[in-house]
Amino acid sequence: SQFSKLFEVKKGRIKQVLMDPFFIVGIGNIYSDEILWDSGFHPLSRVENLSGADLKKIFNSTQKILKKAIKAGGTSIEDYRKPSGEKGEYQDYTKAYHQHGKKCSKKDGGMIKRIKLGGRSAHFCSKHQKLK
Repeated sequence: SQFSKLFEVKKGRIKQVLMDPFFIVGIGNIYSDEILWDSGFHPLSRVENLSGADLKKIFNSTQKILKKAIKAGGTSIEDYRKPSGEKGEYQDYTKAYHQHGKKCSKKDGGMIKRIKLGGRSAHFCSKHQKLK
């Protein structure tokens, strides 16, 4: 797929690559956490260790999460507002972002943990998000 081809020349940790606005525009800290939670990859996973099937999972999760976020009007955690002035509602649906210390909603026995990565927080499930 075109999505997989984008990754052929990329190296580094998947969370940072997804958040790179020169690589893919519009995936920030919140959505990268949610995409990786949904697709099951640890934020420290290296792009060069991901298979074509792994990238397909990430692509499918990216579409799913961004569609949900758009439908919810975006995420208003601090100052983001829709053009109408209303808050977005996606923050009410996050599964990883700002959920540290809580049990994973997949009910897999994992806990949501937070680490620092490139000066940003990364939130992930200790059980189902695999390091590659």
